[in-house]
Amino acid sequence: MSVLSKPRPRTALWGLLLCLLPCWLYAFGEKSGGNTSVSKTDNDAFSLAAANLSFEGRLDFNVGNSFFRNPWVIAPATTTARDGLGPLFNTNGCQNCHIRDGRGHLPATGDDNAVSLLVRLSLKPQSPEDWQRIRQHGVIPHPEYGDQLQDFAIPGVESEAQLHIDYEYHEVTLSGGQVVRLRKPILSLSQLAYGPLDQQVAFSMRIAPPMIGLGLLEALSDGQIKALADPEDADGDGISGRWNPVWDVTQQQLVLGRFGWKAEQPTLRQQNAAAFNGDIGITSSLFPAENCTSVQTACRQAPAGGVPEVSDKILNLVTFYTSHLAVPKRRNTDDPQVKAGEAVFMDAGCAGCHRVQYVTPALADRAPLSEQTIHPYTDLLLHDMGPELADDRPVFSASGSEWRTPPLWGIGLTGVVSGFEHYLHDGRAQSLLEAILWHGGEGKPSRDYVVQTSPAKRDALLAFLNSL
Repeated sequence: MSVLSKPRPRTALWGLLLCLLPCWLYAFGEKSGGNTSVSKTDNDAFSLAAANLSFEGRLDFNVGNSFFRNPWVIAPATTTARDGLGPLFNTNGCQNCHIRDGRGHLPATGDDNAVSLLVRLSLKPQSPEDWQRIRQHGVIPHPEYGDQLQDFAIPGVESEAQLHIDYEYHEVTLSGGQVVRLRKPILSLSQLAYGPLDQQVAFSMRIAPPMIGLGLLEALSDGQIKALADPEDADGDGISGRWNPVWDVTQQQLVLGRFGWKAEQPTLRQQNAAAFNGDIGITSSLFPAENCTSVQTACRQAPAGGVPEVSDKILNLVTFYTSHLAVPKRRNTDDPQVKAGEAVFMDAGCAGCHRVQYVTPALADRAPLSEQTIHPYTDLLLHDMGPELADDRPVFSASGSEWRTPPLWGIGLTGVVSGFEHYLHDGRAQSLLEAILWHGGEGKPSRDYVVQTSPAKRDALLAFLNSL
């Protein structure tokens, strides 16, 4: 029998219970990551272990953190546990992209340092056979440059290209007269080591996403995610989320994708191994080959840091670390403006893609992530976001205009953690309002609602988002 179904206690005690109940509910609602949530709000807010992690778990977390945070070095080296950098790479450590376990950023105009920006590339499909190859293998790599440009290399090996970012701008006028200037990054390449790239090559700029709560998202069952899919928009709400079938290297089959900007990776372990290989040039049991194409002779002949260069033990520790980075608790939840902003979020239809709440399944092998009520604000599905955000680069079944809904938990601490705010897949938006104004396709009705609503409601919406 529940407390509320029992015979009433004395009036004074009952009144006290009713007064306390809303406080209990608010405390529960603040915990975006369930019992893993932490209260930190400074620039280390994204770097803490899950609050309910055991002492033994914290030891593994700290060891995994050391391999995530510290730089890898060129082989051969006396530091055999972390050598094998390159031969081609974008950075020498995970934290260089995921700054304090948060977001990457675009370089300033004229600054060629694009260390937390990746450029993916592949050949555009030209035939039904090409489309079938993409659905089975993800992309068609470029024969000379592969599927990711590396702008750094070890001595004796030539980097593939140098990246340059310029911007084009346009303005949007909101109701009430506010004018917002939006920027779009324009990529150009120089010092191409293997010749120019033609019009058959598709490029996609990607900044690193924040690392918090990833283990909780992985804990969700495939059924929980697939149940939200509506590829034919059967309910007529204008939202037709799809899940992306992607290749699982371990299972050797297509499974549900949930990580990456286009949901192109199925598990955190594979996501981490792919980042080691593509970003740092480190081989693993999942990706045992160096990221050298057949024409990159010096790259292929460079010394390795072992076979593989990151052991399964270290890869598993890094995966444990990335699985147990805590989500910060919400802030200012009792603020009237924040409450009003939550209503605007719902009225604008944002929750159609940014799904609010889940309960993770019972997981005997992952107790801290088991049976947690979480509020990630994502459905982990692909949505068509219109031509303005399109990169025209399909990945598995994701089209060139589809993107996975990014989680919103912790988003209000972005500036505190990273020292800047660069949102969306290529970092073009420098504020949450700018990110909203770039929404097109399935997100356009919500975008238009925000443009046309009153300044007071817009401010309330932003206050709510900053409370997450």
